[in-house]
Amino acid sequence: HLIGICGTAMASLAGMLKARGFDVSGSDAAAYPPMSDFLAHIGVPVAQPFAEANLEPRPDLVVVGNAISRGNVELEYVLDRRIPFTSMADLLHREFLYEREVLAVAGTHGKTTTTSMLSWIFHSAGRDPSFLIGGIAENFGSSFAVTDGPEFIIEGDEYDTAFFDKGPKFLHYFPKSLILTAVEFDHADIYKNLEEVKTAFKRLVNLVPKSGRIFAWDGHANVDECVAKAFCKVERYGFAEQSEWRVSEVDHQPDKTSWRVMRSGQPWAHFEFPLAGEYNVLNATAAAAMAAHYGISTESIATALRDFKSVKRRLEVKAEINGITIIDDFAHHPTAIAETLKALRTRYDGRRLWAVLEPRSNTLRRNVFQHELVQSLRLADRVVLAGIFKSEAIPEQERLDPADVIAELQQQGTPAELHSTADEITAAIAPQLKAGDVVAILSNGGFGGIYEKLPARLERGA
Repeated sequence: HLIGICGTAMASLAGMLKARGFDVSGSDAAAYPPMSDFLAHIGVPVAQPFAEANLEPRPDLVVVGNAISRGNVELEYVLDRRIPFTSMADLLHREFLYEREVLAVAGTHGKTTTTSMLSWIFHSAGRDPSFLIGGIAENFGSSFAVTDGPEFIIEGDEYDTAFFDKGPKFLHYFPKSLILTAVEFDHADIYKNLEEVKTAFKRLVNLVPKSGRIFAWDGHANVDECVAKAFCKVERYGFAEQSEWRVSEVDHQPDKTSWRVMRSGQPWAHFEFPLAGEYNVLNATAAAAMAAHYGISTESIATALRDFKSVKRRLEVKAEINGITIIDDFAHHPTAIAETLKALRTRYDGRRLWAVLEPRSNTLRRNVFQHELVQSLRLADRVVLAGIFKSEAIPEQERLDPADVIAELQQQGTPAELHSTADEITAAIAPQLKAGDVVAILSNGGFGGIYEKLPARLERGA
């Protein structure tokens, strides 16, 4: 029984256990797509809300999601009755990882898409990898696969493991090879500062054996510091002239992006894919570098990237109505928001770009990056900010001030408005939208159903 089953990783674990022949059930406070649809599709019952009755008949093992805290009625029932329990990361290691070669993708940004690309490249090359991704990869229609292949490709999450294990989940994975995309301060609810974040990634690097390999982005001093004491060979990728895998000649077009990669200073490959954004070029180059290390040909990599679709909730086109394009993106941090908006600028050049943001992640709900958030949102032509998700959970002195964000945007010349709920936003902006507009809806949660409400309102006529 999985408590908190509707988290992406927990739902994926449920599917993996089901594939192994286990009888699986779960519970959560609220279920919303895409994971609720996925669990229904694979036949895993989800009980709502949390209740002691959800644990009857008594399960052999309970997996406690990392969002579950003491006081949860099911967790208290488990502790009182001495029902065996564990974490998602520990069970994953014991049941699926310990006998495989683990290829991990970690970093504060880009890891879901990069893990999806890497899995697709291996799959396309006939390597039959197992994988676990923090989102639904559109090429697979799934966030996981359990196969007989020797490699297990996994997204390495730096978030904590469980109420009884406050270390990051990725310390349970023991990778042979590692991609490190970026290291920034994030998850302000569990890390006090950037130094704590860097310590977590340094510990992950320290788990890679001498015979392993690390592929690390060359574009930030934090990454440099985290890989400086690695025991294995470290290969850098990015735009730096001295990097092993150097990106050049990036060409952004309306329906595709292409670029070249130099390997050790020599021409190596020309790639293209349908995705937008320089950050996705970097993600793909990292995946290509690791795939090449594992003997996959340049031709196979190029073919896989051309056919790569995306990940649900990453620049996902939700609707196109009367010339208005509505985009869903998981952006959860000012850097991610900036990269998303830059990518949309390259893909929809010349069109009016709206950013509709719900401050929902534990970092965005706090004021730690309030100024940086303003600068990121300024990349849009119009900004709409929702109220803070569960603002009462954040101490007032630490809380983001949405009114100040709006005021600062307006002072700097960006039209911006504040509306508390998805319903209010829908009612306010639908009459303002016109053909050619691109609306980027940014949230790492359900955002009050706005992904369905706004298209429905536009269909009816604003």
